[in-house]
Amino acid sequence: MPNPHFDITITKRSEGKSAVAGAAYQSGENLFSEYDQKHKNYTRKEGVVYTEIMLPANAPPEYADRETLWNSAENCEKQWNSQLARRFVLALPREVPMEMYPQMIRDYCEEYFVSKGMCCDFAIHDPYPPGHNPHCHVMLTLRAIDENGKWLPKSRKVYDLDENGERIKLTSGNWKSHKENTMDWNEQYHGEEWRHGWEVVQNHYLELAGSPERVDLRSYKRQGLDIVPTVHMGVAVTQMERRGIETNIGNLNRDIKVANSLMNSIRKTITSLRDWIAAILETRKEILAEMEAKNASPNLAELLRDYMNLRKAERSDWSQYGKQKGTIADMKAVANAVSYLQSYEIFTLEKLDEALQDLNGRAKAIGAAMRKSESRMKVITGIQSAVADCQTHKAVHDKYLKIGWKTTQSIYADRHRNELDTFNKAYRYLKKQGVDLSVDLKAMQAEYDSLEKSHAEHSAQLSAVQTDLKPLKDIRYWVGKVLEPEQVEKKPEPKFSVKDRLAYAKKKHSQEEQSERQKQKKQNIEL
Repeated sequence: MPNPHFDITITKRSEGKSAVAGAAYQSGENLFSEYDQKHKNYTRKEGVVYTEIMLPANAPPEYADRETLWNSAENCEKQWNSQLARRFVLALPREVPMEMYPQMIRDYCEEYFVSKGMCCDFAIHDPYPPGHNPHCHVMLTLRAIDENGKWLPKSRKVYDLDENGERIKLTSGNWKSHKENTMDWNEQYHGEEWRHGWEVVQNHYLELAGSPERVDLRSYKRQGLDIVPTVHMGVAVTQMERRGIETNIGNLNRDIKVANSLMNSIRKTITSLRDWIAAILETRKEILAEMEAKNASPNLAELLRDYMNLRKAERSDWSQYGKQKGTIADMKAVANAVSYLQSYEIFTLEKLDEALQDLNGRAKAIGAAMRKSESRMKVITGIQSAVADCQTHKAVHDKYLKIGWKTTQSIYADRHRNELDTFNKAYRYLKKQGVDLSVDLKAMQAEYDSLEKSHAEHSAQLSAVQTDLKPLKDIRYWVGKVLEPEQVEKKPEPKFSVKDRLAYAKKKHSQEEQSERQKQKKQNIEL
C-alpha cells in the first residue's frame, strides 16, 4: 500500500523558531509577533487554498483570530528553550476531490486534537503546478485551557513519598520531588495513534470517492515490503531539480524508484505464478491421484504438446496459409519454452514452484544488497550536503563566537538566525556520523561512485530475474489453456472517473433516502 508523507515536529524557541511565524507561513498572512516585535509577512506565498482555526469548547472566542491565538500561546512561555507548538505536515490523497479536503481535515483534527482540548490551526496547500503535491499544515497548541479560558501549566510539582506515605527530606533540607506532566500529549504512543488515525480518515474518504486505493502509514519494513524509501529533498535541491539541474539526491531517488518498480513487478509476478500453481495442484487432485498411481506428476513438456494440439484444433476453420503460419509461430515459442525447461531441469509443476522460490530468493538477496548500498549513499549525500552548509556559513558562525558581549552577540544571532541554525544543524549531523569538516570529500565521492556502480549492477541483475520470469509466465498461460479450458478470461470491469463514481454514490444515497421516507410514510399511515 502507498505510504504518504506524515511528519510531526515541535516548534522550539531554542532553535530560533516562532509559532506566530509558522502560522503566518502556512496561512500566507502578515502577522505581528509580540515576542520579538516584528511582522511575519508571507502574503506573497502562493498555493494556499484554504485555512481554518478549530477551538475546543472552553477556548475564548477571540482565539478564532490567528494573530491573537499564537501570540497568546507564545506569551505564556517564559523560558528561552520553551516548546511553542506542535506541527504536522500531511500529504493529501489526489484521488479525493479537492472540495472534500477541508471536511477530511476537520474530521481528523476534531477527533484526535480539538476534542482533547487542543487549539488547531490548519491550512491546505496546493503548490504550482496544481494537483501534483496537495498537502496540509496543522499547528496545535501545547497547553490545555481551563474552564475560564486560561492557559494551564504544562507540568506540576509532585512530592516523592516513602513506604509510609510521608515526604522524603533531602540532606539539603528540601523535600524530594519531581515534575509530572499535566497532560499526556507529549507521550510517544500518541504519535502512533495519530498516524493510524490519519490513515483511517484517508481510507474512509478514498472509499467515499470510489477509489480502490488505500494508504498504510506503517513503515515499509513493518508492512513486510521490500521497498526502499526515497531521500527527502529539501527546498534547494527541489528547486535545482525543477530547473533541470541534476543532483546526487535526485539521481539517487530516481535509481531507488526504478529499483522499487522492478522489485514490485518481480514480486507480483512470482506471487501470481505461485498462487496459480497452488490452485492447479489443489483443483486437480483427482488427476494428480491418477498420476501418483503411475509414480508421475504432471509433465510440463507433455502439457505443452497438448497445448499445440489444442491450438491446432482451434484453427480447424482457418485457411491453409493461416494454419501453417500459426503452427510455426506456436512451435517456435513452445520449443524455446521446452528448451528453457530442459536447461533448468523443470519437468513438473512442483519443480516450477521450486524454480519460482529460487528466483524469489535471488530477487530478495539483490534487494537487500541494494538497500545496503542505498543506505550508505544516503549517508554520503547527507555528509556532502552538511559540509557544504558548514563551509558556506562558517564565517558567520566564527564571527558569532568571537563576539564577547552577550547583548551584541544576541543581536547578531537574531540578524543571522537562519545561517546559524543551518550551520548548527549541519554540524550536528556531521557529529552524528562521526566525522568533521576535515573529512576527505574526494574519498567520499569515490565511495559514492563505487556504490553507484554496484547499484547499477544490482539493477541489471534484477532485470535478468525479470527476464527469467517471462518464459514462466508464457508457460503458465499455455498450461492453463490445457488444464482449464472451461475458464474464460473475464473482461475487465469498465473504469469510471471519480466524478462519475461520486455522482453514482450520491444518486444511490438519494434513492435510499427516498425509499426510507416512503417506508416511514407507510408506517405512519398504518399507525
